[in-house]
Amino acid sequence: FPSHDTNCWIALQVGIKNSVSKSSALDGFLGNPQIRLPFPPDALKVKEKALQLGMNNQVEQFETTLNRAAEEAVKEALPIFTQAILNLSVQDGFAILKGGNGAATNFLKNQTSQQLYNAFLPKVKEATAKVSLTAKWTPLMTKYNQAMALTGGEKINPDLDAFVTERAIAGLFTLVQQEEDKIRQNPATRYRDWE
Repeated sequence: FPSHDTNCWIALQVGIKNSVSKSSALDGFLGNPQIRLPFPPDALKVKEKALQLGMNNQVEQFETTLNRAAEEAVKEALPIFTQAILNLSVQDGFAILKGGNGAATNFLKNQTSQQLYNAFLPKVKEATAKVSLTAKWTPLMTKYNQAMALTGGEKINPDLDAFVTERAIAGLFTLVQQEEDKIRQNPATRYRDWE
C-alpha cells in the first residue's frame, strides 16, 4: 500500500469498486468458479432427488437463477462498502498499512460483516423476487417433499435469502482480497478506474 493514509483509503475504494463491478456484471458470480453460488449445501438431497426424477433443466435453471440473484444484489453493495471505508480512522489506516496481505480485507470483514448482512438481506430479498428465484425453487422442493412424504424422509426448506446473502458477501470479500493483493504488489494500480 502507499505510505500515506489517504492513498490507503483510495486504494480500498478502487479495490471495492472493481470487486463490485466484476461481481455484479452478467455472469459475475455464475461465470467465476471462485465465487459461484452452488446448490445450497443444506439441500443437496433435493438436487440428487431432482436429478433422479429427470429434472436436470430445472436444477440448472435454479443454480443459474441463484447466481443471478447474487449478481443483482451486489449492485447495492458499493455504498455500504464505501461508507465502511470512510468510517476508518487514521489509526485504522496505519494498522492496515502495517498489517500485510489481507489486512484491509480482514479489517473490513471484522468491522462490517454483520452490518453488511443486515443492510444486504433486504436487497437480496428484492433481487431473489426480481429474478423469480422462488418460482425455480418451489417445483424442486415440492417434488422432493412429496417423495419424502411417501418414504417417511425429512422435509426441508432452507432459507434461500440468507444463503444468497452470506455467499454474495463472501464472494465480494474474495474479490476485495484479490484487489488488495494486487494493490500491495503494485501500488500504481490504486488509481486504476478511479473517478
